[in-house]
Amino acid sequence: MRRRINKRGRRANKKRNVIIINSIVIVLVLIFFSVIFSILNIGNSNTIIGLKIEGIDVSNLSQEDITNKINNWKETILNSEINLKYDELEESIIAQEFINNIEVESAIQEACKTGKKGNIIQNNYEILFTMLFGKNILVNMNIDEKNLDKQIEEIDGKLPGAIVENSYYIEDSELIIKSGKEGIKTKKDDLKNLIKDELCKANKEIIYIPVEIKTPKEIDLEQIHKEIYKEPENAYINENPVEIHPHINGVDFAISMQEAKKIIEEKKDEYEIPLTITVPEKTIDSLAGEAFPANLGEFMTRYDIRDENRSSNLELASKKIDGIIILPGETFSYNKTVGERTIAEGYKEAGQYIGGKLVNGVGGGICQLSSTLYNAVLYANLEIVSRTNHGYLCAYINGGRDATVSWGTIDFQFKNTRKYPIKIQSTVRNGVVQVAIYGIPEEKEYEVVIEDEIIEKIPNNTTYIDDNTLTKGTEITEQQGFEGAKSITYKVLKDNGKIISKTILSNDTYKPMETIIRRGTK
Repeated sequence: MRRRINKRGRRANKKRNVIIINSIVIVLVLIFFSVIFSILNIGNSNTIIGLKIEGIDVSNLSQEDITNKINNWKETILNSEINLKYDELEESIIAQEFINNIEVESAIQEACKTGKKGNIIQNNYEILFTMLFGKNILVNMNIDEKNLDKQIEEIDGKLPGAIVENSYYIEDSELIIKSGKEGIKTKKDDLKNLIKDELCKANKEIIYIPVEIKTPKEIDLEQIHKEIYKEPENAYINENPVEIHPHINGVDFAISMQEAKKIIEEKKDEYEIPLTITVPEKTIDSLAGEAFPANLGEFMTRYDIRDENRSSNLELASKKIDGIIILPGETFSYNKTVGERTIAEGYKEAGQYIGGKLVNGVGGGICQLSSTLYNAVLYANLEIVSRTNHGYLCAYINGGRDATVSWGTIDFQFKNTRKYPIKIQSTVRNGVVQVAIYGIPEEKEYEVVIEDEIIEKIPNNTTYIDDNTLTKGTEITEQQGFEGAKSITYKVLKDNGKIISKTILSNDTYKPMETIIRRGTK
């Protein structure tokens, strides 16, 4: 019995010894090949197999090659377009307009160090794991959230059926409050996430703008009163250093807050609250020669005087902005200054583009004044706060130089970033719209040059409509179309002819206008 046990024990021990020896041999073989594998990879300056950066294969590349490849990808991303759509509205934004930086350097360094920064075992594990399963390194993008928000807000204003918020303006001695209207609004955070997800895709798809129905905020009379209330102040000028203090008209409700709130209790499209305007003894007009001696920037466009309604609209809007003074740090709003364009305010129906067709609309044509003002402001080297291009190219101005406006949705705004107050001078006569900005020159003034360039033309289509009232073979052009375009506009600052800076003002897209022809079938 003991012999059997001893024999079995000896066999078991022998079997264990064989397993141990085999395990040691395997470990030694693995260590041997691991050392050889490591030595080979240490001598290999190229990246390892299975590496990707944002889905781009960077396997077995030198640092120079990978840098060139990823930098080319970076430039492609920056110059790419993100196409957005909602119903008939189609918009596009350029990535470089809202990307501050794409940090490719750290991703390139990570790729080059993969499998080479640890000990032999760590390196081998990382190399084998990457070869078997791959590794995708993500690149950090520094997004200018404020700029992206601004572009989304501009698109928001163009949405068909967009929400119209409550608004107000002062007309003579009346505060006019306009009720807003329920409508759609972009889900900003959702759209921003969609845009960010689309950025790195090689084959970009159209993003369908996510929207929600929103109602305007309640009219806040307390806040409106706080914003418009002013005590009267005389105008005066200090010397050494020169400081201009324009007069300020006193503004207050002519009725109590309780009476004002009763006025807005009834649901109406428009409310009028009487104001008390107190003009101080000394106004800026008495200091005009001293306060606004120099033309800081001007621009002109031409209009067809035969179009009487359009001419009348331009003249009326021009009178609203003529003589307006903007203090340092103040922001000018075209919509608040001009007010709503209605028949009651004297505006007439004139041609404007809506929904891809030329139709008559109240106030048609006043965008020519906002566009002319925009260019005068550029030449005066002031800061643009809000500016949106038209959907279609304008006949009176180059692409990239226009500024459209729409009551309650799209505004043109600029800020007086100069040391002294400025004054707008606007005239509309004899087929010429002219706007100039006057003020005191600063110690250092630059020559401003605006460069606009059409970088791509977009062909237009021709649509034929069969008309059984016309003889067969007869064709009548109902709407003359034209090409669309993509443009880029720069602002160049010069000092004694030397270029100091060149910055992109805007990248704009203008849709083509289709030609519509009626052809006879009778």
